[in-house]
Amino acid sequence: MTTLEQITSCMDAYDPEALAVDQARAVVRAFITPVATNERLAVRSALGRVLAEDIVSTLDVPAHDNSAMDGYALLHSELAPEAETVLRLAGSAYAGRQFEGSVGKGECVRIMTGAVMPRGTDTVVIQELVQAEGDSVRIPAGQKRGQNRRLAGEDLAVGKAVLRSGTAIGPAQLGLLASLGLAEVAVRRRLRVAFFSTGDELCSVGTQLAEGEVYDSNRYTLYGMLSRLNCDIIDMGVVRDDPVSLEHALKTAAADADAVITSGGVSVGEADFIRELLGKLGEVVFWKIAMKPGRPMAFGKIAHAGNAAHFFGLPGNPVAVMVTFYQFVREALLALSGRNDDCALPLLQAPCTAAIKKNPGRTEFQRGILAPDDHGQWRVCPTGAQGSGVLRSMSEANCFIVLEHGRGSVKPGEQVQVQLFDGLV
Repeated sequence: MTTLEQITSCMDAYDPEALAVDQARAVVRAFITPVATNERLAVRSALGRVLAEDIVSTLDVPAHDNSAMDGYALLHSELAPEAETVLRLAGSAYAGRQFEGSVGKGECVRIMTGAVMPRGTDTVVIQELVQAEGDSVRIPAGQKRGQNRRLAGEDLAVGKAVLRSGTAIGPAQLGLLASLGLAEVAVRRRLRVAFFSTGDELCSVGTQLAEGEVYDSNRYTLYGMLSRLNCDIIDMGVVRDDPVSLEHALKTAAADADAVITSGGVSVGEADFIRELLGKLGEVVFWKIAMKPGRPMAFGKIAHAGNAAHFFGLPGNPVAVMVTFYQFVREALLALSGRNDDCALPLLQAPCTAAIKKNPGRTEFQRGILAPDDHGQWRVCPTGAQGSGVLRSMSEANCFIVLEHGRGSVKPGEQVQVQLFDGLV
């Protein structure tokens, strides 16, 4: 199995003490191995899961040529090229029933949306264009052959792979599976993700704060972010800052989880101790990233009792926890779950309304509000205080303003990259 050391040895300018964001993402992607265990579920229960098999159509959808509109079915060659045509009405075709009559020369059939095209017809003229008087139907000139007709197999064809293994199952995929008549489908099992906070100063919600203590908010944001990824979550609470407790917690988590996430314990003053402990349980290849907020972040793998888990050591500051989760952990967990698509968050461009000070040499993630101005043009504005402990700024923002590694300060009106929070926070 490829080790983290082998992966990073091939990277140019690799520096575990100041890894660029793009390099860190490349390391994480290269080291991820998706879970291999599958299970079969009823189709409706598979929402949010990842397909573990290719889905090949065993039938044509639709099964027959049918009408896409309410109107009149006819043979296009019966129409005059440049003049109105009068046809005789031969009957009506309804959805769910085969038209049993015949369509002769100079005839047409009243047809409903979804009804099978009668034999001898190839075109549908929508009812709004037609003048019907008794059995006489006047069709205007200018109709195109095959218009308003859905062909058999147009959506799904027999033998065609319609969904690939690794596809995330959303509402559209549920409908597609149901249209093939499938009652069950094979999916990857849910990821098991264990997480805990570290720090003697942390206090559980619902208890009285002692002097010097703060409430542990990070476990709540982590719980919320993990819940949206459809993981099986193992909340291990708060672990105190002593070697025995931390080693026990890490071993317990590694023995039962696919991924272990910690918040706190990886800052400059604590890194030497944590590095030694994690080195004892596995391998950790980087500790610092050239980014703000979130510079102290560790990634690696730890093992215990025959199981190995990917490890993500996040900072202790609340905003830094959310930034590092969405820039690294989210994509890694989706890849671990078996997703085969590009899970990276999209970047948009928008003019920034305010100046932002920045030095080249690191990537910065500012909290912002993206909104249209009085002229309908979308602009982004920083939320104000950007300290990594100001969690309020995350609740007020609706996006990250992403300032690239080599970029300097931003002037008002300059274009910046934006990552939307919608669906994330």
